[in-house]
Amino acid sequence: MKTRHKRLLFISLAIVALVAAVLLVMNAFRDNLVFFFSPTEVAAGKAPTKGTFRLGGLVMTGSVQKGPGPLELRFTVTDLAKEMRVHYVGPLPDLFREGQGVVAEGRLGPDGEFQAAKVLAKHDENYMPPEVAQALEKSGAYQAGHPRAKP
Repeated sequence: MKTRHKRLLFISLAIVALVAAVLLVMNAFRDNLVFFFSPTEVAAGKAPTKGTFRLGGLVMTGSVQKGPGPLELRFTVTDLAKEMRVHYVGPLPDLFREGQGVVAEGRLGPDGEFQAAKVLAKHDENYMPPEVAQALEKSGAYQAGHPRAKP
């Protein structure tokens, strides 16, 4: 084989390897990309029906129900316009409570109930996740000056 052919073969293999690496990275990135939706956006069909996303809002007062399993829990998340039931099995953050902001990561179940794999709660009494605050304000039922609104 001539030097020119060897060089061309090496360059071709390097390009194929680079394209394969880029495709693998892009696939991993796409699989780990998680978008945020409010209950209103989920009800409007904007959330993926297959795949993981984050659901955020306030935990409705009086909606938390412990399940038959020791770590099983059902609760309702609201953006003060729409509501969505959430099913979660696992330990809850210490700061999880009714009336507080929450972000749950998971997917929609076949019955329309959100199956959460993770539940994230606010980290102190002056904080609400920005996505949750924006979704609540967008719903029109929650104003920045509202007593529950936090900067």
